[in-house]
Amino acid sequence: MAERLVTGDKAPAFTLQDSTGKDVSLAPRPGRSTIVYFYPAASTPGCTKEACDFRDSLASLQASGYDVLGISPDPVEKLAKFAANESLTFPLLSDADHAVAEAYGAWGEKKNYGKTYQGLIRSTVVVDPSGAVSLAQYNVRATGHVAKLRRDLNLDT
Repeated sequence: MAERLVTGDKAPAFTLQDSTGKDVSLAPRPGRSTIVYFYPAASTPGCTKEACDFRDSLASLQASGYDVLGISPDPVEKLAKFAANESLTFPLLSDADHAVAEAYGAWGEKKNYGKTYQGLIRSTVVVDPSGAVSLAQYNVRATGHVAKLRRDLNLDT
């Protein structure tokens, strides 16, 4: 399993395709932080709930200086359908080879119904304007995650 990031680490740089096929990079954004959240699969119940929670909180997160990037191992075409079906207005990025998830410590051993396998670990990393990790959360729950994240970031709910 890849080593998990902690506060103060330099966030690994990346460029991935979004649901429209456009390249999106994590780059320092003066005055803005980036919430990078990893989810296992588009259009599944938990991932849909989490994505819709981010969608519904997006305006207030952006007003507080936070941008949102969602990353999954899904292909661009599946992300495009997910974004359209759920009216998602923040970038969904395709990490098909899970290299970015590995760099962020969001890929590793999982257990489900008694089986052990390698997969995406639902995780969120907040990157500050200078490119450093300001918060890293692993094995988060899909339901209620955005509300908890807002509390952890000391944002009004």
